[in-house]
Amino acid sequence: MADEVESDVEGEGGSSGGKKKLIMIIALALVVLLGGGAAAYFFLFSSPSEVVEPENDPDAEPEAKAFFFDLPEMTVNLNTKNRRSQYLRIKVSLEVLNEAQARKIEPFLPRVLDAFQVYLRELRTSDLEGSAGLFRLKRELLKRINDAIYPVKVSDILFKEILIQ
Repeated sequence: MADEVESDVEGEGGSSGGKKKLIMIIALALVVLLGGGAAAYFFLFSSPSEVVEPENDPDAEPEAKAFFFDLPEMTVNLNTKNRRSQYLRIKVSLEVLNEAQARKIEPFLPRVLDAFQVYLRELRTSDLEGSAGLFRLKRELLKRINDAIYPVKVSDILFKEILIQ
């Protein structure tokens, strides 16, 4: 009689828990099958052009979105408190949208060179130390050139050479 009571308890509790387990297993199997089917469809039926993005393709040709205009080399005396003279020689390229924009800069070249020389002569060697100093120099030169050639706009200034002597 004790065996019959135990089997009845197991049968009632086991069938309810068994149904829940069976439903969980079926739901999990469906999720796995649907996920696997979606992945298989993606890999089998998508074309390679959809998978590889053009901007990340290493074989893609770079688009020419800029034109570079070289300024003449400039050499200036730096501001020094002591008697010893120090010089800064700098070569820069200006990044503009296209060649037409670069041609618009040429008439303003004396104004650009003047703005650069006035600013550069006030610099000290300590102003040019480290990457932060060069970043500030780039930002200041970019501001001055855009003021000098307005409405033409320079996107960036690229240092080709910086020499402090």
